[in-house]
Amino acid sequence: MSAVHGIRRHRRRLHGAAAGFAVTVLCAVPAASASVSAEDGAGGVKPTIVLVHGAFADGSSWNGVITRLQQAGYPVIAPANPLRGLASDAAYIHSVLKSVDGPVVLVGHSYGGSVISEAAVGDAHVKALVYVAAFAPAEGESSLELSNKFPGSSLGPTLKNVPFPLPSGGTGTDQYIKSDRFHDQFAADVPSSVTDLMAATQRPVAASALQEKATKAAWKTIPSWTLITTEDRNIPPASQRFMAQRAHAHTVEVKASHAVAVSQPGAVTRLIEQASRVTGTTTTAADPSGPTLANTGSGRQTTHAITLGSVAAVSVAAGSVVLLLGRRWRSENSGR
Repeated sequence: MSAVHGIRRHRRRLHGAAAGFAVTVLCAVPAASASVSAEDGAGGVKPTIVLVHGAFADGSSWNGVITRLQQAGYPVIAPANPLRGLASDAAYIHSVLKSVDGPVVLVGHSYGGSVISEAAVGDAHVKALVYVAAFAPAEGESSLELSNKFPGSSLGPTLKNVPFPLPSGGTGTDQYIKSDRFHDQFAADVPSSVTDLMAATQRPVAASALQEKATKAAWKTIPSWTLITTEDRNIPPASQRFMAQRAHAHTVEVKASHAVAVSQPGAVTRLIEQASRVTGTTTTAADPSGPTLANTGSGRQTTHAITLGSVAAVSVAAGSVVLLLGRRWRSENSGR
């Protein structure tokens, strides 16, 4: 009988030792899982794309580009450009940039190019500038001056001037493109059913904003990309090429009207994505060319696999402990 009790006591000891070992190892599993999750979140980070529209348009002019960028996983902001004055517009966009965490690719269309050239100065988060049928003035140059630097712009005769009261007193002048001229002048490659809406919702620009001279030029220190529209009737292609060459910009040319973001959003999106990749804001240390756990969703599956694998390992280890202790007990009692 005493031998039976002894066997039972040893079995309880074996089970207790195995259980204690299992608990010890299992406690380490959540820590391992947490470590893997943290690594998942530390992969490549896509930059926020900030899209700044120009005169005679609004944020909706970027809709086709926004849809494509969001489908590719980019966070996107398309703030309303006030179109009141270069310095004040740039200050406003600069304040928008300050609200964005992480790297930024800043994109400007038309007069929006003049705005981003000033707004990006002094902001270390802006990693690339993208000019889409846009002005890129140097210090002392105005948008109007650059538009007239080379022949080809037919904008002037299509404009309608509308006076408006200035906050400080006096009268300013808003400029619209006349509705019956909008399609041919601004967006000749866009269906009339669309340009009719664009004409009705266009945002006017203060004439003084186009005449205001730039005081800063971010393209001198920040890498830039330029999309030149060869059928542009607002900003002559020759002027666009002049500004792109001066800025040493990565350049593509597209057969499109001034409203290229509407007529060919895919071409605009591709250039923005190129700027994002080349500046290194979407790469990871492990594999710059391939997908990462953070952006494929594989991280959660990997965490689950590691957790389940750890549990299986615990089970095997616990069984091994029981086996070893059993052998030891039999050895100690074989001579009794």
